[in-house]
Amino acid sequence: MNKRRIWATSPVYYVMAAVMFIMACFSYAQNKILFAVEITVSGLCLAAVIMTDLHYRVHVYTALRAARKVLSADEQRNLGQFALPLAVLGSAGDIVWTNERFQDLFTENGEGCGDNIAAYIYPKTLRQILSENGTSVSYGDREFTAYGLRTESGSVLYFVDDTYYKQIQRDYREKRTVIAVISFDNREELTRDASGSEDSRITSEVESVLRSWAIDTMEGFLRRMTNGRYMLITDDQHIEEAKTKRFAVLDSVRAVKGENNMSATISIGIGRAGVTATESELHARQALEMALGRGGDQVAIYQQDGTYEFFGGLSKGVEKRDKVRTRVIAATLSDHIKSSDHIFIMGHTNSDLDAVGAAVGMWAAVTKGLDRRASIVIDKGRSMATTLINAFEHQPEYENMFITPQEALDRCTQRSLLIVVDTHSTSFVESQEVLKAIPRVVVIDHHRMMVTHIENAIIFYHEPYASSASEMVAELVQYINSSALNKKEATALLSGIMLDTKNFVLKTGVRTFEASAYLKRRGADTVEVKKMFANSLDTYKERSQLVAGAEVYKGCAIACSNWEFPNVRIAAAQAADELLSIQGVRASFVIFRVGNEIAISARSLGDVNVQILLEEFGGGGHLNMAGAQIKNSTTNDVRKALIRVLDEKLSEATKKNN
Repeated sequence: MNKRRIWATSPVYYVMAAVMFIMACFSYAQNKILFAVEITVSGLCLAAVIMTDLHYRVHVYTALRAARKVLSADEQRNLGQFALPLAVLGSAGDIVWTNERFQDLFTENGEGCGDNIAAYIYPKTLRQILSENGTSVSYGDREFTAYGLRTESGSVLYFVDDTYYKQIQRDYREKRTVIAVISFDNREELTRDASGSEDSRITSEVESVLRSWAIDTMEGFLRRMTNGRYMLITDDQHIEEAKTKRFAVLDSVRAVKGENNMSATISIGIGRAGVTATESELHARQALEMALGRGGDQVAIYQQDGTYEFFGGLSKGVEKRDKVRTRVIAATLSDHIKSSDHIFIMGHTNSDLDAVGAAVGMWAAVTKGLDRRASIVIDKGRSMATTLINAFEHQPEYENMFITPQEALDRCTQRSLLIVVDTHSTSFVESQEVLKAIPRVVVIDHHRMMVTHIENAIIFYHEPYASSASEMVAELVQYINSSALNKKEATALLSGIMLDTKNFVLKTGVRTFEASAYLKRRGADTVEVKKMFANSLDTYKERSQLVAGAEVYKGCAIACSNWEFPNVRIAAAQAADELLSIQGVRASFVIFRVGNEIAISARSLGDVNVQILLEEFGGGGHLNMAGAQIKNSTTNDVRKALIRVLDEKLSEATKKNN
């Protein structure tokens, strides 16, 4: 091994010291004192240069000797002939020696000695390479896997040039086949009253958009499976490109309009990372069901880890439900109820009028319609529907109607049946213990599908187009036993409908009024419903304070509260509703503290999908109404996080008005 002079500037300082010595000699005849000073300074400079040079040579020698010991037990092996690019580093990451292979691949001129290794491994760090068993780095047009070995006085890095193999891996990943299933969401609604020619026109225009996107943009193959269903075969690279464009095909399809000016919408389910084509197709179907369950007009991508990635979902959606399906589900549900020894009905945590109203309706259908024992599982201390609960608890005929989760655990058996209403997420049920304890579960919900949905339910009655769970239960009761409801129970269901529709303003379809008409025939009292929404003077003042302290950011009203009071959830929800009445406000968010948690109540008139925004906080809900709860945080931190989410996601969650 050749000993190399590493410190390139040392010759310069040797020359400078010599020049100073010569100048001192010329000064001898003129001024002996000046001569003494100059000769002393030049001597000190020369000594400093020599000592520094020797110190660095020792440093290099020590580093190289340590490298020999680490790299190979064979003492005869020469570092210079090491087959892989290799660099010996000092303690600070400075390169003290490189072999020829390193010089060929990494340096154009010179050997790289004196440089810091960071220049060759950026953005990775030396510490990262030394702590990992192989780190991917790139330099120029080459790709390497870097390995690091610690020595007594520094470290050794050697590089495996695997550019070819990484390119093959990248090509394989990018060209991997991906299957997507596409659904024309609202074809039936667009063409229901249209002529044959109009039906053909709409279908043809949508298919034309899809084929153009599939062939020109995705470079794939599109095949119509059934009426309104298509299959796309493409590759992973084009899926990634479509993600960067936020799946613009959704907007293109939305530009197709019917005679009633209604926009066409599609939903796409994409299955990635399937081992076989069959598995990918299954994942695509699962993703499509997830997209449709969230309201349609969006893309759901099934990820390798079983999670989903969503794009779109900005349309309010149109009422698209089948009464035949409701009748079949009612008959199946009746059979399961009859074969059970005890029916438990449970809503979501922090239950509201819709959850409690739907539970009361199901209780009446089970106990009076099918003559079976039933109980409503609820934590009354955390409920926001205490007025409705109290209205039943004080009546003898409703004794033991409401029970605690612990009482449910004590009473349930393997023959029991659990009916979950107004939620389908395992994270939001009133009691996860009760959910786990009862083997047979029925789900009745209208919220947009979440990834954390209850799996293996014997009946999963999910209608994202319904206004409320109370509306869905009102329809089921008509098929189970239409005379099961009395005045109080019908009033409870109507209160749930009116809560979620904001008095028939939001998400109100034809079947919403039909269900309400049935409840009215059963004696539902609108005056009693109005009383349930009445506030105390304190709650009214608290709501007003929340509204008064609000700020408007990018068209979104944000209110924060650090103080707690008994009806804070009710006041926050009402404040969020009221903030929507402010001119220019498209969405509202109220942040408030409840115990050790920070909660967010969000509302929208439909232009902003608040569900997409609050999913960033682990929450969920509807397009125009959502909530979230955050642990171990403060209202100020949540406010800052909300503003960051609005900066990043607001445009994605905002409906484009064409």
